[in-house]
Amino acid sequence: MVNGDQILAYMRQESYRPLSYKELKDVFAVQEEEEVGFSKIIGKLEKEGEIVKTRKNKYGLPEMMNLIKGVISLNKKGYGILVPDEAGLPEVFVYGKKLNGAMHSDKVLVRIHQKGNGKRHPEGTVIRIINRANKYLVGTVEHGRKLMQVVPDDSRHMYPVYVRPPRKFKVRDGDKVVVNITAWPDKNKAPEGKIVEVLGRKGEPGLDLQVIIKKHGLRSEFPEAVIKEAREAAVSVTAEEIAERRDLRNVPMVTIDGEDAKDLDDAVSIKKISGGYRLGVHIADVSHYVREGSKLDREAFKRGTSIYLIDKVLPMLPKELSNDICSLNAGKDRLAISCIMDIDEKGKVIQYDICKSVINVSERMTYTAVNKILIEGDPELKKRYSELVDDFYLMEELADILRKRRMKQGALDFEFPETKVIVDEKSFPVEIKPLIRGPGERLIEEFMIKANEVVAEHLYWQEMPVLYRVHEKPEGEALQNLTQVLNVFGYKIDSSKITPWVFQQILAAVKGKPEEQMISLVMLRSMKHARYAPQPLGHFGLASPYYCHFTSPIRRYPDLIVHRVLSSVLDGTMKEKRKTALQKKMGACGEHSTIQEIKAEEAERELTDIKKAQYMQQFLGEHFAGRISSVQPFGFFVQLDNTVEGLVHIASITDDYYEFSELNYTLVGRHGGRKFAIGDEVRVQVVKVNVEEAKIDFELAD
Repeated sequence: MVNGDQILAYMRQESYRPLSYKELKDVFAVQEEEEVGFSKIIGKLEKEGEIVKTRKNKYGLPEMMNLIKGVISLNKKGYGILVPDEAGLPEVFVYGKKLNGAMHSDKVLVRIHQKGNGKRHPEGTVIRIINRANKYLVGTVEHGRKLMQVVPDDSRHMYPVYVRPPRKFKVRDGDKVVVNITAWPDKNKAPEGKIVEVLGRKGEPGLDLQVIIKKHGLRSEFPEAVIKEAREAAVSVTAEEIAERRDLRNVPMVTIDGEDAKDLDDAVSIKKISGGYRLGVHIADVSHYVREGSKLDREAFKRGTSIYLIDKVLPMLPKELSNDICSLNAGKDRLAISCIMDIDEKGKVIQYDICKSVINVSERMTYTAVNKILIEGDPELKKRYSELVDDFYLMEELADILRKRRMKQGALDFEFPETKVIVDEKSFPVEIKPLIRGPGERLIEEFMIKANEVVAEHLYWQEMPVLYRVHEKPEGEALQNLTQVLNVFGYKIDSSKITPWVFQQILAAVKGKPEEQMISLVMLRSMKHARYAPQPLGHFGLASPYYCHFTSPIRRYPDLIVHRVLSSVLDGTMKEKRKTALQKKMGACGEHSTIQEIKAEEAERELTDIKKAQYMQQFLGEHFAGRISSVQPFGFFVQLDNTVEGLVHIASITDDYYEFSELNYTLVGRHGGRKFAIGDEVRVQVVKVNVEEAKIDFELAD
């Protein structure tokens, strides 16, 4: 029986012309008993946008009909941007009614009606919606004369949803609700829906968390069947399991994590050897407990990743696994996959060994404790961990060597301030402080990167199906924008010769200068979002030709996939049939995992911004010192010492008329010549806080 891949391969031939269903049947000699299956395959390909039926009922590929498939991202200004599925294609702008009812994040087919050039994007029209991304929306109730409407919290959902008052419960103006879309919009009408849940009243404690969970469609509770399966899997390590693995329980090793971490999936060991170091990176063997196709596996795939929402974690796996049998808790026998690398004094891996192991972690260390030992030489901690102190100094030494080697190869290191929000028992923010990365954090980062590289290259040369972590080089409009910004500040790059090394030189040149943060941010935005793909397309930011995620299988599904492949290779059970089956799944798995990762990042960032706004409400009218982080035609943003950022709108600066200078990204007074530039220190007053939109307005205090 013919399959979808064969049909697509046939259609991709240069000689192919659109054929009818009957003609395709004849081409593939479909027998009568195979027709139902063939019809389903054609229907599935059409539904997924892989093929398109013309008005004359003939089938062809979208790209041969001037069509592009992708996900559309809407803007509150009333237009959408199509991000094509196919790498290398430019983004397409879709305006107004040409959206044809497409909503934010829908997968669509767009017909190009105006080609782009170096200065503008191509423009198009949505001709088909392949998949609706949002069956449920979160919003605020507003009553009308006859009907109510729910205004979505996310402004990228441009249409209000019209609803009838529910019969089973009361809703009031201002209620936060979940609405189920029952009728999709088109170019002439708004969507309709049904209120299915009232989340609460504006300002209620904990409501913001519930809104974020519902708004982003996050899975908060595990089905009972999944929990039951997790409990059954979470049994102690047996003598039979130990006998089948390399016993590394006598090797001193530690986990190093944050104080509040409970899902400990990586441990490290180190030993000085002749000419270098022996580094062991030992990762929890989650694949042993989460079997392919099980209820646990299906739930983990849907989630894709663990999500960390300030003081609440939405784990990928139930706590029976993530906090217990899969977590490398000190003093407990645990199953692992170990990557043991001999590294010379220049940071080059001379040889390595990957094996299934059983380990027993010596100590559960925190970043704080390790940093105090390495930075301050804390006598009390050095005494407490006396048997490990030499290992920590050795780890720092090796990490420094590895980092220098990465930098020499062109790896990028953006140093943006990270934030930790401290909340009380009611989840109200009581402190916001910048996170400082010490040697403890850096050494774990270096060791994990090196293990990921080694595993990725190992599986590549074994010709195994792998879900690589890829990060493609910048291109298109984003690169042009970066070039323009760099030119303003006197830095030049050749956009035809973009390498990580070129970017690294720019970052080194702006280090410590007022424009450092802005150029770093524009540079970061010029780069594509890292994603998961079945091809080794390289990692631009790490300057690494082969890279995968292997080190966090408790909280990332792609790591679990890599572990399964490794496990089969190590056991000798990777037969050709299984290899082919896995290869077919990798593309869809990578796409889904990337989508889930982006969704998690958006949810985490949005809640953090809301908490910052909540925190700043108490300081209305108060003055703070800050530094200008960005200048725009409408004003400038000021970042405070605690990383909170707010806008000083140009209309609030009344001592002169200010004009934006594109020449050097400044606001300059027309008469007095007063200038506001990136990096300038200013004193501001908090004048307005909008918690729902996470916006903070400042005015100059002087």
